[in-house]
Amino acid sequence: MVIGYGIQLKVWGDYACFTRPEMKVERVSYDVITPSAARGLLEAIYWKPAIKWKIDKIHVMNPVIFDNIRRNEILGVISAATVKNAFKGGDVSLSQDSNEDRVQRATLMLRDVCYCIEAHFEMTDQAGLEDTVEKHYNMALRRMRKGQCYHHPYFGCREFPVQFEFVEGTIPKSQLTGNKDLGMMLWDIDFADDKKAIFFRASMVDGVIDVHKCLKGGAFS
Repeated sequence: MVIGYGIQLKVWGDYACFTRPEMKVERVSYDVITPSAARGLLEAIYWKPAIKWKIDKIHVMNPVIFDNIRRNEILGVISAATVKNAFKGGDVSLSQDSNEDRVQRATLMLRDVCYCIEAHFEMTDQAGLEDTVEKHYNMALRRMRKGQCYHHPYFGCREFPVQFEFVEGTIPKSQLTGNKDLGMMLWDIDFADDKKAIFFRASMVDGVIDVHKCLKGGAFS
């Protein structure tokens, strides 16, 4: 396994919602961004089959502030089977009636969020002879510095867009101090094992979540 060079990325936005999977009806956000959500932000900026991003540390720059909203949502989605049937020329409807399928849900979300993400990438089995650590690192670095992305990253929900910039030099000190146990947090989802969710015990020290250190305590599914 070949490990790439590390990067530091600052991400921020007005709102965020990193939904706890145990909440089935109403959306309730974790206190901070999860490692899997942080990886999703990096993949929105630069992703190739030859690399896989790994989150090392998450710096929580702003105080954790929750906010409540209620909004109308559409219940359910158009099924993949219906879409396939339409592609085959079937007489099916690909629309949803917002009046019939509307449902009101409450969301406990975060407000005024800002994080600094420390991460690196590892080369995967799909890397070819032309795929080198230096090549992918320089491409990722260039895109982050220019503010380029494949699709605009968001904080949990698409209506919560992310602003980002590459951090040169030392990461600024967080506003938070002291130790805080964040409890069980989603680390990743193993799609190879029927979408199995993997959790870890997260703790924050002076605003910094050291993911590697937390994972030494073990991961649970």
